[in-house]
Amino acid sequence: MSNGGYEVSIYEETALQVFKKYVIYYPSELETAGKQYPVIVICNGSGTPVTKYPAVPKHYASWGFIVIGTEEEYAWNGFAAEMSIRHLQRLNDARLMGDGKTNLFYQKIDLSRVGIVGHSQGGAGVLNAVTAQKHKDIYQAAVCLSPTNKELADRLEWTYDAAYVDTPILLISGAGGGDDWVVTGKQLESIYSDIAANKVMARRKSTVHSEMLYSADGYVTAWFMWHLQGDGEAAGAFAGTAPDLLQNPLYQDQHLDIGPYEG
Repeated sequence: MSNGGYEVSIYEETALQVFKKYVIYYPSELETAGKQYPVIVICNGSGTPVTKYPAVPKHYASWGFIVIGTEEEYAWNGFAAEMSIRHLQRLNDARLMGDGKTNLFYQKIDLSRVGIVGHSQGGAGVLNAVTAQKHKDIYQAAVCLSPTNKELADRLEWTYDAAYVDTPILLISGAGGGDDWVVTGKQLESIYSDIAANKVMARRKSTVHSEMLYSADGYVTAWFMWHLQGDGEAAGAFAGTAPDLLQNPLYQDQHLDIGPYEG
């Protein structure tokens, strides 16, 4: 839950899209280090551009990730995530920026290690990004925080089909006052059941919907550190003989289906 050991810098670039701009948080050492960094793409919740919750991308970046988000306020279809991937590909391939300045991201972005996370409507965006968008196969890990339930998503024309998910995925919602109004326990289990394998589910006790953007950061970070950085200690949150998530009294309704693991 605490910040990692990397100092963090921010880069912004205007986008000729409805979401206005890309915002990238990255370890400051990237500017001089001769290595590549894994990526986390963020899908926003309803009416919540990434600049409204800077602590979240900064937290991920402090653990060694390049984190990209946009000002998209309706991210359900995964379009902004798809464009973020295309933008990162362009940045990784270009020695110079459009203004002729040196591109600090040139060959620093590891596009073989990409994850995606989204809260609420952004959870639906994650599910569509990893199943319906052109670069759906680029993702090695996904996280949905209190994703909009299937029935509500259909009514709002934010339809997704979790049965097509084949990316390792973590589903976490709140259980404040008994249930998260956007996705109840039964509704989260329904999404979980649609996914064939490589999945984890849990609900955080006494946590309302809006708090789930922040309250599960420890497990979200560990999920990405495991799948994108190969961190064996982080894997222990979900795998091995005694996964931390199963023993955490702050959580309930934990389900794990991640196959065999030797840590």
